[in-house]
Amino acid sequence: MLPVAKRDFELWLAANGIAKAIRFAALVSTLLLVAEFLLALSAQAQEKPLSNPVAGKPGAIREGASLFRSNCSPCHGLNAKGGGRGPDLSANRWTHGSSDADIFRTITQGVPGTEMPANGFEDSEVWAIIAYLRSLSPPKQAVSGDRVKGEKIFAGSGCFACHMVKGHGGLLGPDLSRVGASRSAAYLTDSVREPSKDLSDGMLDPNNHWGLPLVYDTVTVVTADGRRITGIVKNEDTFSVQLLDTDQKLQFFLMKNIRQVIHERKSLMPAYSEQMLSQGALQDLVAYLQSLQAD
Repeated sequence: MLPVAKRDFELWLAANGIAKAIRFAALVSTLLLVAEFLLALSAQAQEKPLSNPVAGKPGAIREGASLFRSNCSPCHGLNAKGGGRGPDLSANRWTHGSSDADIFRTITQGVPGTEMPANGFEDSEVWAIIAYLRSLSPPKQAVSGDRVKGEKIFAGSGCFACHMVKGHGGLLGPDLSRVGASRSAAYLTDSVREPSKDLSDGMLDPNNHWGLPLVYDTVTVVTADGRRITGIVKNEDTFSVQLLDTDQKLQFFLMKNIRQVIHERKSLMPAYSEQMLSQGALQDLVAYLQSLQAD
């Protein structure tokens, strides 16, 4: 009987040891998770609001301007007024937080789900860029228009025929779903009164990631047999051109089959004078456009 009892005892010890090891591993894992959670809470509690130590300093603003043009202008434009990928940063309208700390985080960590990447700038360089962007901010202007009336004017004037808003509308003009977050009131006013003054950027050439974006200007393709097709260019290269015509049909042409491609450097959108759109109605329309800030 003794040998059997001894084997049973040894088996019991082995099984009991494995169980203890499993419990010990589970305990260690739990303790590590708790420690990580407590450290995160501690870091969050100790985090203090950041403010720019070089705000308003001319030297920092000049440095920030240089850094911005070298690194940020391909997406946000040379003067931070917006480009094919990034919004206008000169209007003091910030989609992902407007404090110095928020902008610092946006620059250094990027914005997940967007084309804004994380950047490896030194802290001092980030603060200089923020100082530069703050220096571009226009004086605050109260929006005096009525947003609800503006939305009715937008719909009633046929703007949806060319412009997309939250998935509804046409494709001949820029998508306006987030225009309030990326454009200033002054820019929007000029876009209505003088749409050819500052043509909006359109799509980027898919074959040239760092190339300049196409713009929403009026383009006419003259075919070899003399036909003229007008619209906006969606893509143009050495061998072909793709044109969205005024009926919003995508047309494809080989360069060898066309006589001329005419870029008029003017908008397809008509200019709305005060006779067509009163100043009050314009303020209502701009108030509506500024309210469009959906992600």
